[in-house]
Amino acid sequence: MGNVGYGSVGVYFAFIQFTGFTMGKAVSQYSSPWVQYPAGNFDGLPGSGGNNTGVNQFAYIADFGQGFTATVSMQDPTACYQRNIWNTTYATAAGIVTGVYGSASFGGTQAPDFVGMTRLDQAWGLFQARLSQHATMTVRTKRLDMPLTSGGWAGQLALSIKNIPTGAGDTINLQAAYANGAINFGVNENIPASWAMYGNSARTDAYQSMGLAGIADAIYSGATAATGTALQLTTTYGFNGGYTHNWNPYWNTGFYSGWAAVRSTDVAKTQICASSGMAALGLAGVCSSDFNIAGVGTITRWSPVTNLTFSAELDATFLDQKYSGAIKAPAVAGVGKSAAMYELKNQSALVGFLLVQRNW
Repeated sequence: MGNVGYGSVGVYFAFIQFTGFTMGKAVSQYSSPWVQYPAGNFDGLPGSGGNNTGVNQFAYIADFGQGFTATVSMQDPTACYQRNIWNTTYATAAGIVTGVYGSASFGGTQAPDFVGMTRLDQAWGLFQARLSQHATMTVRTKRLDMPLTSGGWAGQLALSIKNIPTGAGDTINLQAAYANGAINFGVNENIPASWAMYGNSARTDAYQSMGLAGIADAIYSGATAATGTALQLTTTYGFNGGYTHNWNPYWNTGFYSGWAAVRSTDVAKTQICASSGMAALGLAGVCSSDFNIAGVGTITRWSPVTNLTFSAELDATFLDQKYSGAIKAPAVAGVGKSAAMYELKNQSALVGFLLVQRNW
């Protein structure tokens, strides 16, 4: 990505293919053909892992005929497939109220991700199974002692059914994912690593309500690797799907939804809840960093001529967080929130998009 005038330009794909080999920057072999868009354009749909801007890789695809292929790949996780590692020793109240549960302690990777994929592609649709071993993660510490390391893994299934009875070209796309210590293989890479959502509250002592959520590959506690705890890997699992109906050659409508659960170990939750940052918030209620996130939406597209599409899309996101009670939160300048008492509760948001897309 580089600056051009007052904007920017990104090289998303640049690769060489020959005799089954792919070398360069291309869509991850872990991704389904529709990546994280089973029927629409919304970037924040949970329930699957995918990459649509390319990762550096060296892959080999073996074609066994009759639509059956198998792929093995080594890919660089740096840009798209590694989240942070949080050290809860340095958690602050100001960070926790934005979903950040400690200091950024990711120290890099020691090996590429290894991906295996099998795929059956037929006239009726396709079935795809993927498995990934996530690169070993290293913790950055304040002292040059032996670092903490760990690795993760993930699996994902995808199914596409084409030409269903509702109309020519209609399609159903489904996928499900599970990941441990490899969060972006199970949760869409475009979902933020940390955030807070605000809403109304019925409590008379609360300024507003808020929901907290944060995502990391792992969590630990300790001033140095020598004194730190083992890495507590985060687990996620979920699914999403979409249905696209073609009204005629110019109009189509898509419906999609997704759901994902993010779970920390009991040790990790204790480290977060016992941190000095959580103590400063004075939480009176249940403390748990686990959460579920769901999304649902619809999009209608009009393509009056080739390579020109007008789209209207409506999406709803629902955060089911596991905290309850209230906290005394500090001010959050970035979103203009005052220092006050906030009730912790589930949140939702509704967004709409209008898009004009011209391809050349």
